[in-house]
Order: sequence, then structure tokens, then C-alpha cells
Amino acid sequence: MLRLFDLLRVAVRQVMRQMRRYLGVVLAITVGTAGFIVVITMGQEVKKTLNTDLDLLGGATLVKVRFEEYLPNRDRFSKPPTFQSETINALKTMPGVQAVSAAAAKMTWGTSTWHNARRSFAVLAADGLFFRVNGLAPVSGELFGADAVNERARIVVIGEELARSLFETADATGRILPIDKDLFLVTGVLGGTLAGDRVNSAFIPLTTGRDRLENLGPVDRLYIRCSSWDDVARVAEAVPALVGMHQSAERLRVDVAWDPLKRVQRIAWWIEVFVYLAIVATLVLGGFGIWNGMMAAVQARTREIGLKKAMGAEDRDILIQFLIESLFLSSGSAAMGVLLGRVCVETMSSFLKCRPPEELFAACVMMGIGFSVLLGIGAGFYPSLRASRMEVVSAIRYE
Repeated sequence: MLRLFDLLRVAVRQVMRQMRRYLGVVLAITVGTAGFIVVITMGQEVKKTLNTDLDLLGGATLVKVRFEEYLPNRDRFSKPPTFQSETINALKTMPGVQAVSAAAAKMTWGTSTWHNARRSFAVLAADGLFFRVNGLAPVSGELFGADAVNERARIVVIGEELARSLFETADATGRILPIDKDLFLVTGVLGGTLAGDRVNSAFIPLTTGRDRLENLGPVDRLYIRCSSWDDVARVAEAVPALVGMHQSAERLRVDVAWDPLKRVQRIAWWIEVFVYLAIVATLVLGGFGIWNGMMAAVQARTREIGLKKAMGAEDRDILIQFLIESLFLSSGSAAMGVLLGRVCVETMSSFLKCRPPEELFAACVMMGIGFSVLLGIGAGFYPSLRASRMEVVSAIRYE
């Protein structure tokens, strides 16, 4: 029996000599392995990035919770309850919840300093997370955050349509807007696809509204942003019970954009299926390429096999040599796929500004290499077995 090192050296040399024949196989397994590593390693990070773009998802990951103003057969003029701080804090700690924003509203009259335009509009007093949770963006100026709420700043963000009706321009940044008995500085104008009817509203810090607006309503609406679209249904179902643990949930209403959510989930499912099928097909084609290449190699090297057997090589030596060639092809291609996958992961991490766990990448590498070894054995076993069972005389006389 030949030494294993000699078999390995001969097998590697034979593969390198015929590398042009195996180029397509190497490319298929390399791309398939790299694709598997990238999809598994970066899948969750890409999903998180997509879920942060509410504009792209059409608000699918947003859950709106509010108290109805009145219930049937009740006093329709009674004020709705307010969300207690304990309730809000409990919602923030729910699994699958990324952030929670609270707001209160009232209808008021405002008069602009531009041609004394006057009209009624809704004023929403919101906390510092309101715009981020709702995925809203300014068309001009900037939106306020937690600093303005803590400082009780006398500023206002107005919707694009409200800006046009009061100031005859969408760029009302820097203008003064009287609300009730106070003057507010317009710091930003709200717009975008998610703004909806908010383009006719004004927004001020919640603390400022409590200090300066008369008859401001209670904090009766919450906006819950879920970590991903997979968490929305679970969070929406759990909200009433959790609110009921801290206060009355009699008038509670939970709204979810179910149609956009189902559409996003359906698209994501088809994309995942397509990607995984493409990876599996690439690897299977690589395995078929190894099988086909090894069969051709056995056929072309029949005289070589006969001579080796005549010189004392055993069937097991021939079997091991051809199996090593097959394994070298698959595992070598997988190693290049690992390097390509690492480059892709680093590039995507830099682009997405995130870093997947190294343990996940290492696990994907082990699975990729393990699958390539199985692929090499599975695709190369029959050609190797066929080579090992050749008759010496027939193999030597083969032309």
C-alpha cells in the first residue's frame, strides 16, 4: 500500500495539471460557498437595516396604540384616559419592541405673520422619539429630538401643506407661528411618503405643550416600533393584556398596517427562497461537475491506472487517490469561497455600518467546508470506485 502522503502529492499534482478542465467546477463551488456564508452571516443584519427604513416598508413595523374618545352607549364627551408612565415603561421592555413614543393632541387656531393667514389645525405634543419611531423626515429644516423636549423649547415643526396654507411656501423654516397665546419658532417642515395627513398638523415638544397649551389632551396615543416585521403580530397581540396589567384597557385600540406588513413578509419570503435555491443549485451543479470531471479523468487515465496496479498498487490505493482528488477540488474551492465570503461580509458590514458576530461567521465557515467535504466524497466516490475495480490487463491494453 502506498503511503498517504504520496497519494496526496500525486492527487494534488493531477488536479493542478487538469485545472483548466475543472475551472467551472471550482467557480461554482466557490460562489456557492461564499453565497451561503454571506446570506447566513449577514441575513439578520440586512433584515435589521431594512426594518429601520419605515419609508421602504410603508410603516409595516409600526404599531399604533390609542384610547378611543368615547365608547358606544357611554358619555361621548368624556375624556379618554391617559397612558401611565408605568404602562409606557412596560411596553418598552416587551420582546420585539425597539422603541415607544408617546404623544398628546388638541385642535387649535393659528395665525401666521404672513398676510395674517388664519386656519385651524391639529397640534400634536410629542416626545423626543416621535419622529424616529414613525420614520418621518423633514423636507426642510430639522425635526426636534430629546434635547428640545428636555429644554422645553418653544419650537414647532409643521406639515408641508400647513406651511403652504399659512406662509404660502413649503420652506417655512425660521418663521414665527402663534399657537394659542405663545409664539413658536418653526424649525422644520415635515413631508415624505409616511407623513400622510400629518402634513396639515403642527408638532411641538411634549413638555412645552404641557406648559403652554390650554386644554391639551391626555397622552392617549403611543407609537410602538418593532424590531422586525416578524415581531409585529406578536407585539400587537400582547399589548392589550400588558396595558391591562397597569391600568384600564377599556378604550384601547391597536392599529397595524396589516396589508403592507403581509406584502413585505411575502416579498421577503420569496427573496429568501430564491437566494437559498440559487445557492443549493450552484453547489449541486458543482457536485455534478466534480462527478462528470472525475468520470472523464478515470476514462482518460485508464492505462495509468492499469500500470499502477501492475506495479503493485492496490484497489484501495487507487480509490483513495481519486477520492483525494475529488476532495481537493471541493475543499479547495470551498476555501476560496470562504475567502470570497469574508471579503463580501467585510464590504457589507462597512456599507451597513454593522458587525455580525464572529461566532456566526465561524459556524458558517465550518458548515460550508463540511458540506463541501460531503459533496466531494459523494460526487467522487463512484468514479473512484470504478477506477479501483478496473482489471489490470484490460486497463493496460486500453487505447
